[in-house]
Amino acid sequence: MLARRPRRLRLSPAIRNLVAETVFSPAQMILPYFVLPGKGKKRPIEPMLGIFQETADCLVRSVEADLKLGVKNLILFGLAEKKDTLATEATSPQAAVPVAVRQLRKAFGNSIFIAADVCLCAYTESGHCGILKGEEIDNDRTLPVLVEMALVLAQAGVDMVAPSDMMDGRIGTIRKKLDKAGFSKVAVLAYSAKYASNYYGPFREAAESAPTFGDRKSYQMDFRNRREALKEIALDEQEGADIVMVKPALAYLDVIAAARKATCLPVAAYNVSGEYAAVKLLAQAGLASERELALENLYAIKRAGADIILTYHLRDLLREKWL
Repeated sequence: MLARRPRRLRLSPAIRNLVAETVFSPAQMILPYFVLPGKGKKRPIEPMLGIFQETADCLVRSVEADLKLGVKNLILFGLAEKKDTLATEATSPQAAVPVAVRQLRKAFGNSIFIAADVCLCAYTESGHCGILKGEEIDNDRTLPVLVEMALVLAQAGVDMVAPSDMMDGRIGTIRKKLDKAGFSKVAVLAYSAKYASNYYGPFREAAESAPTFGDRKSYQMDFRNRREALKEIALDEQEGADIVMVKPALAYLDVIAAARKATCLPVAAYNVSGEYAAVKLLAQAGLASERELALENLYAIKRAGADIILTYHLRDLLREKWL
């Protein structure tokens, strides 16, 4: 006779749920939105089925519908009406995202939590995340622009800014400026370990932010490195980050796990556009169940140690009652 039978704890959904080691709630998830300048436009993003570019007025209606499903946490990415070498539109109060934040606050008050991306890639002619000096990113010249962008977003009413540029020193510089300007309550979500990844392709189309030359390997992290991620996380924590993040998620589960051990701050992970698109394409081809594959991925990210997950799956998860 077998004294130990682990299968006893797998025999029914009830007992599997009872002993599940990893659980999560939509309250710990954030849905990304892409905001267009102007009015009356909403267009699908072809590589990301179910995700749209939309102007602020259309976004309000989308968020209203999503709020009824249970989506309460959002992060906004803006698109530019006009790009230039200095990313001028990124710091304009009339840019797409600040306009959207004000309209969302007017419509929903504090019933939603609004984060906004802080990066210049959608606003520069080059598609790079900073101000250029020749064909190189000028880190220290970029910092004041990022700071001004964060301040404009705080003035519009965001709860959290999310610097995703990977410039050295940007977390501390932004934190000091926000505090000095009276926005000490605005949190900072640091893209601390953002890798130069091939999984960003659909996002770059969604945000119209692909580099016009070269790549981003001089500022985003080398995918061969893990210890470097812990150094970046430690620096961001010292500089005043409230949450640290690893991006992408699925190819970096070991980094998420290491981050969880290295800091007491909440750890976020971004289930990125390429990961999302892969699930959609496999499901469309009849090669996988969209629900089962998406949940497998999300639970893997949570199991690795992420407290918070940014994911495009959130709307489907709630609408289709995947949980």
